[in-house]
Amino acid sequence: MTAGPLRVAMISYYLPSTSKQGIGYQVHELATELVRRGHHVDVLSECPPVPGARYGHRHVEVSGSLRTFRFATALRRADLSGYDVLHAHGDDYWMWRRRTPRHVRTLHGSCFEEAARIRGAKERTRMVLLGLSEVLASLVADRAVVVSPGTRRWYPWVHDVVPNGVDTSRFHPDPGARAPHPVVLFVGTWGGRKNGAELARQFARDVLPRYPDAELWMVSRDVPADPGPGVRALGALGDAELADAYRRAWVFCLPSDYEGFGIPYVEAMASGLPVVTTPNVGARYVSDEGRSAVVTPLAQVGRALADLLGDTDRRASLAAAGLDRAREFSLARVVDRYEELYRASS
Repeated sequence: MTAGPLRVAMISYYLPSTSKQGIGYQVHELATELVRRGHHVDVLSECPPVPGARYGHRHVEVSGSLRTFRFATALRRADLSGYDVLHAHGDDYWMWRRRTPRHVRTLHGSCFEEAARIRGAKERTRMVLLGLSEVLASLVADRAVVVSPGTRRWYPWVHDVVPNGVDTSRFHPDPGARAPHPVVLFVGTWGGRKNGAELARQFARDVLPRYPDAELWMVSRDVPADPGPGVRALGALGDAELADAYRRAWVFCLPSDYEGFGIPYVEAMASGLPVVTTPNVGARYVSDEGRSAVVTPLAQVGRALADLLGDTDRRASLAAAGLDRAREFSLARVVDRYEELYRASS
């Protein structure tokens, strides 16, 4: 493939215009950086376009139940003949006939892994079916990659690891911005595997008795009207507001049952914020097996937070280690790697 600008079609059911899924945010960042480098990018999505996006958007409209499966079927009818590269972030498992000179698939985690932790037989069945679709997609593509080494457990034939990337020009430290009182920051959902509700419960049990002026800031769309003492619901934040929240907090915590990668961990580390997390696949990778974060079982998260808030030296040490680790996941490095994959001969 030539060394000039490429025409790239990206597939993502999710985009940050209407979805809170991390995959959509990553696709938005990758597409934006590729356009900045001179490539032409169109994103095929069920979501509407992101306001102000620099890349193109092709709306794939679906309706009814099983929307992601309908989306994958609709993609079979999409004309991709004008593109050099198809980069899929999901739902390309029916596209086994070559549509572009190069087909790259990113596996952002494993639905099999999530199925083992999700509640409800219906949701578990759906995740298993999605896991089977991921297996098929990894075989359909010319080159498949995973975002963390632990994900290869489910796809041992996939050898390339390309992590998710974070814009370190937007997420960066500013010690002078720290709040005057202890603040724990959470980015995720109140319900489900992110365990926001459990974090709020442990915050009240373990943190507030030792630090009565502490607050738990929750960047989440589903926090209830009365989330508990010391909890401040921030809702969904824009890019600048989110980066500011990271710089103002004292500690970041996302005690998720499962993350294929965990972009918020890197955003926090890049912002100079020490991290407390649970030993999920993504957190273990991002934290370098606990070398740059506190990795603790879910039941002990509250005590770990309380101890860390009271230890200035430990917070500074973790912040430095996290900042160094975050450089491995800069958006620039990730896009460099994808450009190599787009142009690879095999």
